[in-house]
Amino acid sequence: MKKIWEKYNSEKIENAFSFNDGYKNFISIAKTERECVWESIRLAELNGFKNLEDYIENNIPLKTNDKVYIVNRNKNICLFVIGKEPITSGINILGAHIDSPRVDLKQNPLYESDNLALLKTHYYGGVKKYQWVAMPLAIHGVVCKKDGSVININIGEDENDPVFGFSDLLPHLAADQMSKVASKVIEGEDLNLLIGSLPETTVEKEMIKSNILNLLKTKYNIEEEDFISSELEIVPSGKARDYGLDKSMVMGYGHDDRVCAYTSLMAILNANNLEKTACCILVDKEEVGSNGSTGMHSDWFKNTVGELLNLTVGYSELTLSRVFKNCKVLSSDVSAAYDPNFSSVYEAKNSAYLNGGIVFNKYTGARGKSGCNDANPEYIAQLRKILDDANIVYQTAELGKVDQGGGGTIAYILANMNMEVIDAGIAVLNMHAPWEIVSKIDVFEAYNAYVEFLKNCK
Repeated sequence: MKKIWEKYNSEKIENAFSFNDGYKNFISIAKTERECVWESIRLAELNGFKNLEDYIENNIPLKTNDKVYIVNRNKNICLFVIGKEPITSGINILGAHIDSPRVDLKQNPLYESDNLALLKTHYYGGVKKYQWVAMPLAIHGVVCKKDGSVININIGEDENDPVFGFSDLLPHLAADQMSKVASKVIEGEDLNLLIGSLPETTVEKEMIKSNILNLLKTKYNIEEEDFISSELEIVPSGKARDYGLDKSMVMGYGHDDRVCAYTSLMAILNANNLEKTACCILVDKEEVGSNGSTGMHSDWFKNTVGELLNLTVGYSELTLSRVFKNCKVLSSDVSAAYDPNFSSVYEAKNSAYLNGGIVFNKYTGARGKSGCNDANPEYIAQLRKILDDANIVYQTAELGKVDQGGGGTIAYILANMNMEVIDAGIAVLNMHAPWEIVSKIDVFEAYNAYVEFLKNCK
């Protein structure tokens, strides 16, 4: 910690805090994958990026210093800055995910029970279900209608909006509940979102549900059957906030992994005159295994690089494999910050700490490194030199004690393409809780590290 504060005088602290103001705004606006992509497009176009689809459609060659982006199904975005060297010399890649643990509506969610209207849900990713009860929640997402129209939904963020929630049992009646293990205190099927209690008196049955359907029809033109083709996510209501009396931290929903997504995005938006082509890819589905057409396992990224080759040196499978062999990647994902309240699960010498700078995880996985990417030491040495030369503070970590648990990132997927990859991100307290905590200094230090990586990695 001493090392980082030796470089952060009052001016640099002010710069770090100012950078985090932009970050707080980003995660307050962008609470779903689609919202992250939409905001990324807006910021990219403000910074001179153009849609790669236009180049592809019109067969326009890409040249040095061109800045382009491409979107996949509204839930992935990939941004490139074309470098001076041919793409066959490799791409410097920042890869982060923009999905976060949450609760989703089921396809047939709306029902009435005992004078209340509720919505059935299914949680997404690794959550402690008991953390989600008795707190204000918002509904974000889209409803796609049969006529092809798409209705954007965002209810619970404006101060005049209603909020929603999952009820909990009062302590006076909770003797049996309190005797359960934490994983059973709140069951998945008990996460039923309370959304109304007023009746529609002109009908005989399901009066509360009928009133809700009338409201949905009047305000959003949504019919009950439209839930079948919807993607509605339940997220904490409210903006990201300064945390701590000294305002040194940020409390927000979705730091995992939007804190790395934002810093990676900002790094490529500010990249200019690069030797090697640079890329920032923001992907979906990491929290549930990276599968599907918008997950990192999809061929979309491979196909996108193929399109890039086609507009530069020419495409072939052999050329594509050579590009991947020469790629260097920072899998921009968060690490678990050491928490003195739960010190027994950490190994102090190999843990990430708040205000310790960007975190390198040589391997993730579980226990015997199962399912991990184990970064090559030659690559780590190169990164050490880049960051030391730029006076960037970094730390190394594992995810808790060896036999305690574990986790995964997208690193191994890119490594399977024969790229050099290491996880490099930001330490987070309360990871996977509705409200997570990061250090403003770490956020800024990670951004600067990503900038140096894109500029100097060979």
